[in-house]
Amino acid sequence: MNMNNNSNPTAKPSNGFVRFTLARLQYLSIDGNFRKGTAPGEWYWMGRGYRKIGITLHLATILPAGLLVILQVKHAPSQHTLFDLTTDACCPQFVPIVRYKALLFHRMNGYVVIFLLLVSNAGAIMVARRSYGGGFELQTGIGLLVIVTTGAAGMAYINIKRLQIEEHRAWMLRTWFYAGSIITLRIIMIISTVIVSQIGGFYRAMSCDEIAWIYADKNRPGLRDEYPQCFVPNGTTNGYVAVEAKFGAGANPAQIGTSLHTPFGAAAWLALFLHAVGVEIYLRLTPRESERLRKISYQKQLEAGFKHPGSAGIKSDRLGDADAWEPPQEGKERTVN
Repeated sequence: MNMNNNSNPTAKPSNGFVRFTLARLQYLSIDGNFRKGTAPGEWYWMGRGYRKIGITLHLATILPAGLLVILQVKHAPSQHTLFDLTTDACCPQFVPIVRYKALLFHRMNGYVVIFLLLVSNAGAIMVARRSYGGGFELQTGIGLLVIVTTGAAGMAYINIKRLQIEEHRAWMLRTWFYAGSIITLRIIMIISTVIVSQIGGFYRAMSCDEIAWIYADKNRPGLRDEYPQCFVPNGTTNGYVAVEAKFGAGANPAQIGTSLHTPFGAAAWLALFLHAVGVEIYLRLTPRESERLRKISYQKQLEAGFKHPGSAGIKSDRLGDADAWEPPQEGKERTVN
């Protein structure tokens, strides 16, 4: 679907990526707004030791990285696909006018964004063991997200160093589509929390120390009445009790925390899957842009003296069994500027 639009499509972006990043800026106040916004029991683990360092490191780097990616720029009037408008509004770092008219900014901004992303990934690994219950499925989900974003950013860096511009674009899009799965994760988690609570029968092991801390933090009485096993000799399993996932009226703080923790790992996996599929669909719906950029790559690689111009980067026609790419023939196609 083509759209002729002479307005500025990035003037008032209303997509989730922008709103999510801006809304989370308040969480840079770790001891203030972030603590208030955590699920019951989260601060018990995140408020001390290396995990506090990890969450601080993560938020202090991923939020600025998100701002740099969605930084507002004036877009030149041109013809767009509907999908281009969506991507441009989300990530102006990928907007052609930035690459053409502010190349130095685009390059330096890209280096900074990649550096911040890698540091934020290190912070995420530091808190994975206890984040939202720290279930094994969540730890592996966080680990996979770190691997795919780091790997995609690395592929983008390698390809741009080889002047393979269309592959650089594709891998940077993958990087931020993967990273953006955290937004979809929240939506899935909210829906799943309600479903889990309504179905009932979902439990999570929680330590008596964590439950006592939650009750004290929320100034809620009745700990002894609701969890008497914590006060009975041999009433627990190594200090842990089963807490049912409940959300809404009648639920105590520990149950609310459990209802948020229980679906978080599954939501992380599902969100990452949806975004991984979505970015591949987008890339296959924009083959003309990829081909246009490959022609530019060919010219730049030829001028720079690379072997295999047009395929000097990581390309399937060199590393796989794809047909060899044919450069544009002089006289048949005009030079791409």
